Amino acid sequence: MTEPFLVPLWADALAVAIGALQGATFAAGYRDRRLDLLGVGIIGIATGLGGGLLRDLFLNVTPAAFSSNWFLLSATLAALAGMALERLVRRLDTVITVLDALTIGLFCAIGTSKALAAGLPEVPAVFIGVLSAVGGSVMRDLLLNSPIALMHVGSLYAVAAGIGAVIAVTLPALGADPVSTAIACVAVTMLVRLLAVRFGWSLPEQRAFGRPRFRRRRSSAQ
Repeated sequence: MTEPFLVPLWADALAVAIGALQGATFAAGYRDRRLDLLGVGIIGIATGLGGGLLRDLFLNVTPAAFSSNWFLLSATLAALAGMALERLVRRLDTVITVLDALTIGLFCAIGTSKALAAGLPEVPAVFIGVLSAVGGSVMRDLLLNSPIALMHVGSLYAVAAGIGAVIAVTLPALGADPVSTAIACVAVTMLVRLLAVRFGWSLPEQRAFGRPRFRRRRSSAQ
């Protein structure tokens, strides 16, 4: 088995920046309530840093966001860019969808790799990868006080991240090099998420399994 991919600082900061850009753009275009510039910026920063913070808390290590100046700077600058480019990006609706999928893929690959590098077995590493991938969007929705997209039919956030994380722990065992593994994880995660949006894929609703069955009572006159 090859060594886990050690994530370079620039790749980690890039993932944070893309997440913050997506979060700020989403918040800037959110019409259900009025947000000021500070609120949009905070939501963007939280989206960019949220997955990494949850990942590092579970790994019991110093949060990467506070280990270098670059993470907070990248998140802040990207959030400002998201606010400035909101109208432009909104005209290209697919841009937000692609950014969302790219954020999930990047954080999935980084989170799974860091979990493996910390010595976690494969199954917990997959869990950490999924948590890292969806953590930013959960933070975003909580701050917006809106329904958490992860929990609703049609998102497939966690499913896409789970498939990518499984690839990230399986390919090294088959002899794949770390860079190819990370690229495959990001690509597959993005592909599953984008296909789910394009074709409306979703898991079955809970009520489809839990719907009670009623039998008609026979009348006493019968």
